[in-house]
Amino acid sequence: MTASEGLQAALNERLGEARLMVETLPGTDIQLWLIDATNMDRAFSPDETRRILEEPPYWCFCWASGLALARWLAERPEYLTGKRVLDFGSGSGVAAIAAAKAGAVQVVACDLDPLALEACRANAALNGVTLEYSPDFFAETARYDLIIVADVLYDRANLPLLDAFLGRGREILVADSRVRDFDHPAYQRLAVLDACTWPDLAEPAEFRRVSLYQAYS
Repeated sequence: MTASEGLQAALNERLGEARLMVETLPGTDIQLWLIDATNMDRAFSPDETRRILEEPPYWCFCWASGLALARWLAERPEYLTGKRVLDFGSGSGVAAIAAAKAGAVQVVACDLDPLALEACRANAALNGVTLEYSPDFFAETARYDLIIVADVLYDRANLPLLDAFLGRGREILVADSRVRDFDHPAYQRLAVLDACTWPDLAEPAEFRRVSLYQAYS
């Protein structure tokens, strides 16, 4: 089994001989095309470092908040049954796939990065689920039963999106391990979950504690 040529080529442009491998995520039955962990256990060249910073291949990792959210959804199929869901900033598609596997009637993977959407397609096929795809959240005219969001608040410029989500979803779930002073009157912390980025980047323990916030509109 091989990854799509487009994804593999994009990764090679950034990290030389790096390969995409199928990995089963810990604590789940979800499989994803992810960067081979052995490629992370080495020093990057200056050119590789520059390319990674310019165009980070977020889609070839399963970030801790995405994994935590996917596990939370997988444990609650009764919560997803019949819901129309949009996964904002899908990346690898892990949360969208979890929602689809748990029984959501419609799941839209939304990401502005075309490579992320390609990764979502490849990973959806790997897991035998059907997703829909959107490159522009603000072009979405439908109002969803649930908007799920993981690992997008690392850039504080994204915080205003919390209000935008309220305008397009009846319920919002935001999983985040980066923002420590999260303060929005509509969002309440629902749980604190443990997870690590996969492949494991040996991140500080504080980034393995994922807060799950919930809001209704």
